[in-house]
Amino acid sequence: QVQLVESGGGLVQAGGSLRLSCAASGRTFSSYAMGWFRQAPGKEREFVAAINWTGGSTYYADSVKGRFTISRDNAKNTVYLQMNSLKPEDTAVYYCAAKFGLLTATSADRPGEYRHWGQGTQVTVSS
Repeated sequence: QVQLVESGGGLVQAGGSLRLSCAASGRTFSSYAMGWFRQAPGKEREFVAAINWTGGSTYYADSVKGRFTISRDNAKNTVYLQMNSLKPEDTAVYYCAAKFGLLTATSADRPGEYRHWGQGTQVTVSS
């Protein structure tokens, strides 16, 4: 069982940066691929980024590619999402999620592939 707790959200002006963190409980964190998703009011949850268990493979949504960076520190049981050049359309609740096993390009962006979810952290970007 993995429990996930996100932090680092807040209010930032357009063009600014935030770094989200997701702390995981449990001794098997390194066995899980990790993902970030977001959900804006009135919209479906959408994929943002994902990283495999070693950190050697990463995947990004086209909308954030070049602006966001996902990383992980298995010694600290934590995954990060560095968000730069933020835009008002990045405003959403951001969720981290854990997927046991192999992460592939075809599975990384599917919410149903992830077994464990955090409670979310709000990111608001003002124009």
